[in-house]
Amino acid sequence: MRYLPFADIASDKLPLQRILRLSLFQVSVGMAAVLLTGTLNRVMIVELSMPAWIVSLMVALPLVFAPLRALIGHRSDRHVSVFGWRRGPYIWFGSLFQFGGLAIMPFALLVMSGMGEVGGEWIGFACAAAAFLLVGAGMHTVQTAGLALATDIAPQEVRPRVVALLYVMLLVGMAISSLIFGLLLTNFSQFKLIQLIQSAAVVTMVLNTVALWKQEGRGSNSHQEPLPEADFWQTAKQHLQQPGVKRLMAATGLGAAAFSMQDILLEPYGGEILGMSVSGTTMLTAIFAVGSILGFTLPTRLLANHGEPHRIAGLGALAGVIGFSLIVLSSLFSWTYLFISGVGVVGIGGGLFAVCTLIAGMAYAEQTDSGIALGVWGAVQASCAGIAIALGGVIRDVVSLLGNQGWLGKAAVGPLSGYVTVYTLEVFLLFAALIAIGPLAKHALRSTSPKMERLEIQAFPN
Repeated sequence: MRYLPFADIASDKLPLQRILRLSLFQVSVGMAAVLLTGTLNRVMIVELSMPAWIVSLMVALPLVFAPLRALIGHRSDRHVSVFGWRRGPYIWFGSLFQFGGLAIMPFALLVMSGMGEVGGEWIGFACAAAAFLLVGAGMHTVQTAGLALATDIAPQEVRPRVVALLYVMLLVGMAISSLIFGLLLTNFSQFKLIQLIQSAAVVTMVLNTVALWKQEGRGSNSHQEPLPEADFWQTAKQHLQQPGVKRLMAATGLGAAAFSMQDILLEPYGGEILGMSVSGTTMLTAIFAVGSILGFTLPTRLLANHGEPHRIAGLGALAGVIGFSLIVLSSLFSWTYLFISGVGVVGIGGGLFAVCTLIAGMAYAEQTDSGIALGVWGAVQASCAGIAIALGGVIRDVVSLLGNQGWLGKAAVGPLSGYVTVYTLEVFLLFAALIAIGPLAKHALRSTSPKMERLEIQAFPN
């Protein structure tokens, strides 16, 4: 209770045990994220020798469903099943999508890489695309409905902190999954990879079933009556027309793109440039997640004392600039520890930025429309992240090709130029996010209460 962020949200009506059990759906989502953006992209690029642009498009496919998060949140606000449940059916069917995608994914990847003998590689591409799409649809559905369910069962005054606690559990799931995957893949083989992904499918169903069990009572609708029917586009428009929401969403999108463009490149970078093993590069995701948890824990006291989330999000963007600079410098000196340190700092910045923009977005949610607020934030964040992931692989391949052909000079020959170009672009995107969120922080500074004025970063960013 002393060290867990936001543990003070517990009460007689909302025991900490209940909210932690519900948070298990975030652990399953974090596990899937580690597989897609951590373990599999390294294996496909280095071990299976696939072009980075193909891998980036595959990893970005799950985010095709990201824009639908707003619609999912809107529908779950007003849905009533025959048992009187609103969020539960969405979490359940999302879990089935995740399970199905993970079940067929390893075999599709092996066929796509040319190791199969039936039907040719095009079958592998089609099945792999379907697998990634299924996992993506499941992740977005489960996460949107699960976060909305958490806000349903939480008192209104602690709802933003409940959502923040669930985000911590997402990072915890990523960290634990990365450590376990790294240990299991110490001696890498295709057979171990198949076992790992299929085991993740089973664990996903177990975790999500336990998380959902008896969270919504039959006919109770989480003690809320179903909302009247309303047009989705009209509801979303009303939400976006609130002062500051569009600027916050612009900052969220720029920051998400900046922190996500390297998602499929960190592990190949460690393996190709610094010579790290599959097990070693898989641990990078754990370091990133631990850094995010650390960065998220640091401002916990400030947020609990009504700290201003816009300014703390800006601090996270600045930390990301420092982290990417360390990653670039590690290639110049071939220092693995400098690279690992940079990954940790980027994790700290990413955690600060994502959670604080989410909390800021929740402040615009009406008591009964938490689904649309979470959905809009999630749609912007995930869509921009998906576009950035796809562009990251394409930019890396194009710049490396031009450099190897001598178009960019002798200094750009080799794979390093493509990676450095992506990291540099991410720094520029973070500065753009600072510019977008700056006026919101400045406005919040003028309207802060005496308790909030004790923050030591009052003038940041201006």
